[in-house]
Amino acid sequence: MTTFESEIKKAECNQDDIYDLISDLNNIDRFKEMIPSDKVKDVTYDADSCQFTVDPVGKLGLRIVDREPSKTVKFAADQSPIDFNLWIQMKQVAENDTRIKVTVKAELNPFIKPMVEKPLNMFVEKIADSLTKIPFKDLKKNI
Repeated sequence: MTTFESEIKKAECNQDDIYDLISDLNNIDRFKEMIPSDKVKDVTYDADSCQFTVDPVGKLGLRIVDREPSKTVKFAADQSPIDFNLWIQMKQVAENDTRIKVTVKAELNPFIKPMVEKPLNMFVEKIADSLTKIPFKDLKKNI
């Protein structure tokens, strides 16, 4: 397994707000306009899983396999050309200051590893960055 970790990012909200939103994938509906439609298409989801198409990778899916309330949400790949796990960790360090880290562990053969290392590093950073931009406080009012 190869590990890809984002830098630790700061979100200006409480960790419970982040957890409540990302632990139920039905909440994607609340921020789907933030998903870049030129890169991610055909997004479908329910409480525990989501599927989408990413150019040039193709159809991907994620399903939640573990939830540790207000701390971690773990996902496993579903319908993916690469077997991987993804988890999002949250740690509140002060009021409205939560640190987020995204980790992907992927089963990569030596042939494919050089081709996907850079995109996977960019992927974990993009997810972590995106999580810091979600207006959790505003979304919480509507939950």
